[in-house]
Amino acid sequence: MSILDSIQRQIPPIHKEGYPFIGGFALVSLLLFWLWSPLGWIGTILTVWCALFFRDPVRVTPVRDGLVVSPADGRVSMITMALPPAELGLGDRPLPRISVFMSVFNCHVNRAPVAGRVDRIAYRPGLFINAELDKASEDNERNSLVISTPQGRIGVIQIAGLIAKRIVCFVKEGQAIGAGERFGLIRFGSRLDVYLPIGTKALVSEGQTAIAGETILADLTGDDPGRTYRAN
Repeated sequence: MSILDSIQRQIPPIHKEGYPFIGGFALVSLLLFWLWSPLGWIGTILTVWCALFFRDPVRVTPVRDGLVVSPADGRVSMITMALPPAELGLGDRPLPRISVFMSVFNCHVNRAPVAGRVDRIAYRPGLFINAELDKASEDNERNSLVISTPQGRIGVIQIAGLIAKRIVCFVKEGQAIGAGERFGLIRFGSRLDVYLPIGTKALVSEGQTAIAGETILADLTGDDPGRTYRAN
């Protein structure tokens, strides 16, 4: 393998949604270089950041029945019992909810947490408050999916953040989807909530780093009794 091939293998591909933004940042950088070179270098740094934001790396997803994988890169910000949004149709009692917060430095391509059928997609406009706050689940703009599996129905919600102004969804109602498959993207900085069937135990802890399509959040079959964690 040549050095060039080795370097290319380390550079993740860019999602097509990012090309217009990266091109815009690059054009502005060229104009800034013409005005004053230090500003141009700042623009170049921002262009690189924009490219990294829209990176879309290959992920290796565990595919055993019942496993729930993280739908997003980021930090597990909250594990709690919460009433699911009414538009999900998941009932009127609290369900286990795992929230993953994505900073502006995380990859923002969202992946299906389970394999199944997309039963429902519901978009709701709203605010753009800090996505780390608990009330963001109720107040912020969001796009919700319900995925039916043999072990139950899973709700996954794309929640806009403080500077996120666009939620993109790639799938349609009635579509079959595999665990770890891309289903959407949020620009720029946001959070995803996963609502699990009652009685499901989380296999992650708050503060843990999650990788979309790879980190196991829960096991719907109940085969894993749960885990303890220690920060080092």
